Amino acid sequence: MSYVIPAPSVASVPVLDSALRFPVHRIYCVGRNYADHAKEMGAEVNRSQPTFFMKPADAVVTDGADVPYPSATADLHHEVEMVVALHSGGRDIAVAQALSHVFGYAVGLDLTRRDLQAAAKAKGMPWDIAKGFDASAPISAIRPLGEQHHPEHADLALLVNGEPRQRTDIAQMVFSVAEIIHELSKLYELAAGDLIFTGTPAGVAALQRGDTFEATLGGIATFKGRIV
Repeated sequence: MSYVIPAPSVASVPVLDSALRFPVHRIYCVGRNYADHAKEMGAEVNRSQPTFFMKPADAVVTDGADVPYPSATADLHHEVEMVVALHSGGRDIAVAQALSHVFGYAVGLDLTRRDLQAAAKAKGMPWDIAKGFDASAPISAIRPLGEQHHPEHADLALLVNGEPRQRTDIAQMVFSVAEIIHELSKLYELAAGDLIFTGTPAGVAALQRGDTFEATLGGIATFKGRIV
């Protein structure tokens, strides 16, 4: 097939211990999925309906590349999250079948232009520009499931300049991975290549140019980076 302009390259994420890469179809994100973070943001947890938003597929930053400080903000925040990678999808996926679509797990940062988000919220407007900007989704290599079980407990943590910022057990998520996939599939047709950022715990705070960070998902994934 020929195009009138050069076709963009496919965004991808490395796969642990493999020369093959994971092509990114879409990036879905879950908001308010840890009660302590919802509380620190002055929001309530709605157990009947998760809060979803999206980032562009090419927002991923991989392979230890530097993360550029974004334009139009003076208040860039980190949000460390477990990330789920799908090898298949569909619509109206049952909770009992949801985990069969999971390829593997990673750890990532949902970077947020907090000042733009606060301004949009105050006006009752969408806050896409606060979440879906360039390089807003740094991510580790994906660990495929293989013989590994789906994690019910794992230590999710973030260090900034060597100091602890965020830490929790993923068991504290309001909606489980299976429930997230189930709820998302009511709204979108999920597909191979989808990434799902599953929410962040309390402790979100500002990042500055020159800061270094280390994100870990205990025994599963880890990566380091720098804001430039």
